[in-house]
Amino acid sequence: MSTSNARPPTEEFADFVHATGSGLYRTALLLTGDHHLAEDLTQTTYARIFASWRRVRRADNPAAYARRVLLNGFISHRRLRRNTETPTSTLPDDPRSDADPSARIDLLVALQRLSPTDRAVLVARYWEDRSVSQTAADLGLTETAVRTRSKRALERLRPLVAVIFPERTMP
Repeated sequence: MSTSNARPPTEEFADFVHATGSGLYRTALLLTGDHHLAEDLTQTTYARIFASWRRVRRADNPAAYARRVLLNGFISHRRLRRNTETPTSTLPDDPRSDADPSARIDLLVALQRLSPTDRAVLVARYWEDRSVSQTAADLGLTETAVRTRSKRALERLRPLVAVIFPERTMP
């Protein structure tokens, strides 16, 4: 039944993770606003996908499926509020960042003030550059709801971003 060209499912999954990992992580970071939560959300997404990899790998677009699992996982996590972690005012002993602190964009702080669904809509529409119909399908919303949520979320986000970036304008 197996041929010499057939690859084990675990290798296919590893290739899939390698190809989609950084994109999903960036989306998770924008949604959560926290590197650790983004890593957890990304890992949970891949765990769910791996559990049904035989079915997922035959899908027309496994990356779109992964994105939907990520978005649904984020919204579900925020809705359940089972997070027992508490933020602290102390930093780790040796914080290191490859990014230039002066170039860090504080958009994450502004995004955190939006509801999880509004944040997911904005990240999908404007960061992931998804169409209204693709965003609606990913989030299980109507296209009208995506347009309305985008408009209202951008209206709430504009004043926050204007404080951070007074010289820039938003869509």
